[in-house]
Amino acid sequence: ICWKNMNIKKINYKIFPDKDGRFGKFGGRFVAETLMPLLLAVEEEYKKAKNSKSFKSKLKYYFENYIGRPSPLYLAERLSSKLNGAKLYFKRDELNHTGAHKINNCVGQILLAMQMGKQRIVAETGAGQHGLATATVCALFNLKCIIYMGEVDIKRQAPNVFKMKLLGAQIQPVKSGRATLKDAMNEALRDWVSNVEDTFYVIGTAAGPHPYPMMVRDFQSIIGDEAKKQILKYEKKLPNYLVACIGGGSNALGLFYSFLNDSGVNIIGVEAGGEGVNSKKHAASLAKGKPGFLHGNYTYLLQDSNGQINDAHSISAGLDYPGIGPEHSWLKEIGRVKYVSATDKQALSAFKLCSKLEGIIPALEPSHALAYLIKNANKFTKKDIIIMNMCGRGDKDIFSISDKLGVKL
Repeated sequence: ICWKNMNIKKINYKIFPDKDGRFGKFGGRFVAETLMPLLLAVEEEYKKAKNSKSFKSKLKYYFENYIGRPSPLYLAERLSSKLNGAKLYFKRDELNHTGAHKINNCVGQILLAMQMGKQRIVAETGAGQHGLATATVCALFNLKCIIYMGEVDIKRQAPNVFKMKLLGAQIQPVKSGRATLKDAMNEALRDWVSNVEDTFYVIGTAAGPHPYPMMVRDFQSIIGDEAKKQILKYEKKLPNYLVACIGGGSNALGLFYSFLNDSGVNIIGVEAGGEGVNSKKHAASLAKGKPGFLHGNYTYLLQDSNGQINDAHSISAGLDYPGIGPEHSWLKEIGRVKYVSATDKQALSAFKLCSKLEGIIPALEPSHALAYLIKNANKFTKKDIIIMNMCGRGDKDIFSISDKLGVKL
């Protein structure tokens, strides 16, 4: 199918992925033979869970009473005045228990793991928010928790590392490669293959082999479901724009998914531009990458002419990944979502502005989304309504940011 020649308004986005886990040509399941039975078992169990009243009831209970959902939709009035008068709403998933959107997916996957009889959980983390959320839910359900984290990220995300240890998680430092998120994911996958009987791998983003991109998106879609109801209540109409940062892409898909069939809603994903997309230090895989294979799926990647993965760079540990979830690759190619970037410097500036004007200290990840809005303020009008996913709070980043700003703590 030549998606670019189709009228994207007529595509029913809710039917994807297909039975093979494909979003157009992206996605799929490209793994070693030893992993295939595990993935097929997870897929089968997830199909049952989606149709299970008991599973859905448990998920709803923990979403409401443990995570604290629904998260508020907040009109950021002082920042709105910086956007040419457009109304900027924050979907405040940073107010979730553990301080980010990640716990939505962790509760879902760990309930699934227990349904499968698994007692040992492994996960990868970059910014530490997924690791923290996984450790938290494992503590809740008395499960053994092993978190793989690159040595570089362990240093720049010290607050979350301490919290994970406090919750009883075992932190496995990863020294290979650049010792960041990609390398942590490699090691977590190796662990899973070696411990197939009792272990479940909780992937933190909408990437990896099928069914993970679909599962993570589905568990995170509560964000957009809530946001749609809230904006219709407050404004009596849908927003003109949705904006979210993009690393692997789970927070963005969480917001976007409920609106994909609403053709009047413009959707924008903001990648990490690092020191500039024309430099060699960025994580903008959609802007500067090309399709290839990584972590069991076919998607856009930063890679050289020989297909070797290039290093990614971002001031934000959560966006420091050389790939993107396959659904984002598809949405880019068919033109439903516009993908842009913001630099480290722009994100830092947005971080400071949000803190001073709204009394909300954002994580560096959503600071990229806000940076794009501020940079393009003159493109908006007083008639525009914008929803931005405030997907994480900045507690975890204060030490690394203080170093960048030359502030002694």
